[in-house]
Amino acid sequence: MTATALADKVGLTVAPCHRRLRELESSGVIRGYRADIDPAALGLGFEAIVFVTLRTVDRPTVSDFEERVAALPNIVEAQRLFGSPDYLLRVIATDLPGYQRFYDDQLAALPGVERLQSTLVMKNLKPNVGPPV
Repeated sequence: MTATALADKVGLTVAPCHRRLRELESSGVIRGYRADIDPAALGLGFEAIVFVTLRTVDRPTVSDFEERVAALPNIVEAQRLFGSPDYLLRVIATDLPGYQRFYDDQLAALPGVERLQSTLVMKNLKPNVGPPV
């Protein structure tokens, strides 16, 4: 949305709207801007949610696991959870065979993994909406 459209939507003129945006950016409320890319348009129309349980959750294992997860581009979202399982990963791939290769070659090889459980995404109802502001 342009600053002019945003200003109109919130009932401000453009100058105060720009000023408020700069304040939100400098205070860290707005962390950045990004393009909303449709993975299917890039041939990545397959999505799975993967629950990961680690053998141990000591600091070196967790650190090594998280470092490796951060380096894998097919993992587009990752959360560490309280309780069991330990992690939730959102993975995109070209198709089911592509996901199977990623699962076998990358996910199963992550350090400290005891168990992986995949759930395939049928439909994404609310992607990338952000916090309720």
